[in-house]
Amino acid sequence: MRQEELEQLQIKALEQFKSGKSLFGKDGAFAPMLKQFLEAALESEMEEYLDEQERSGGNKRNGKGKKTIKSSTGTFEIETPQDRQSNFEPQIIKKRETVLADNLQDKIIGLYGLGMSLRDISAHIKEMYDTDISHTVLSQITDRIIPEVKAWQNRPLEPVYCIVWLDAMHYKVRCEGKVEHKALSNILGINTAGMKEVLGMYVSESEGANFWLQVLTDLHNRGLKDILIACTDNLKGFSQAIQSVYTKAEVQSCIVHQVRNSLKYVASKDQKEFMRDLKEVYRADTKDLAEMELDSLASKWQGKYPIVIQSWQNNWEKLTTYFQYTAPIRKLIYTTNAVEGYHRQIRKVTKTKGAFTSDIALQKLVYLATKNIEKKWTSPLQNWSLTVQQLAIKFGNRLPLDLAHSPGQGLAPDQN
Repeated sequence: MRQEELEQLQIKALEQFKSGKSLFGKDGAFAPMLKQFLEAALESEMEEYLDEQERSGGNKRNGKGKKTIKSSTGTFEIETPQDRQSNFEPQIIKKRETVLADNLQDKIIGLYGLGMSLRDISAHIKEMYDTDISHTVLSQITDRIIPEVKAWQNRPLEPVYCIVWLDAMHYKVRCEGKVEHKALSNILGINTAGMKEVLGMYVSESEGANFWLQVLTDLHNRGLKDILIACTDNLKGFSQAIQSVYTKAEVQSCIVHQVRNSLKYVASKDQKEFMRDLKEVYRADTKDLAEMELDSLASKWQGKYPIVIQSWQNNWEKLTTYFQYTAPIRKLIYTTNAVEGYHRQIRKVTKTKGAFTSDIALQKLVYLATKNIEKKWTSPLQNWSLTVQQLAIKFGNRLPLDLAHSPGQGLAPDQN
């Protein structure tokens, strides 16, 4: 390069650098250098490929093609060498590869995982990198995580989880030109070290006991052999489905779900007084006291709201499992707040989606959102050392302390 050309290059590069323009994209000062480097590298790969053995088989060069490359430094066009038999597989820029550099692909997947639409991602990439990427290419890039999603859904699980919450979210999904309502069932567990973990997600036509039986069977087949306490909503047949697979599991139906369902059938003018009386039931110190308060509730409201009172009486055993435990454990299990908190974070990401194009599109986004959420789950539950000892006493050899803590972890104080 002559001195005059070098000086012009320096001036152009400095202007583009100061203005924030891409130095490597279209009309970028360094674009010709990057183009020359890549083309020279491809030529070297072709020369190495067309060795004596390849040439003896009748293969040789067959002109050049053109390819537009999109990268985090901009968009530019290069010439690619071709062979007569079309067997040459370049490594620096692979066949059919139009998006160069893993970091740009990682950015695209990261933006998708934050809930950005393909349209918004395309605009963002254009603004940041002066690179146009079509919706088709963006979709192909996000599809690359599908094997990762499948592997995560089928990964082995630990043999024992202390507490497991089971609940579902509902989404619209397009299927054969129609929009259908699908249930996305999620399982959140606390392992023996006190760490939160999403055990799985499953898409179905509806949320029912038969479907949950399939989910629980899948968990068992993946290595989860024992659940100490299972927390659920009040879906009919749910407890039977759980205990048909995990026969020793204690099942706690969600008090909050029961309260919400009850209030649907209580007149608005009575709700405040009814709730004051109902709190005396589920906030009692012992199960015996709770039963006395339930009798008082029934004597006062039975005539006016017999269906509500009957629901509490019929579901009493499932609703009162938590009375066996101390206050910290009760707080964990008497509602499905833990999994609902996880759901709230998922909805922040999915709320911009009207309807997903397929089941796997829904699963891709929820998986990426889950990975981001789990990054924050770095510490055991508060006071887990005390909690796990109480569980070990309650459940005996189903949760021995040498299992409850990995070697070297001992019973050190938990992090908040």
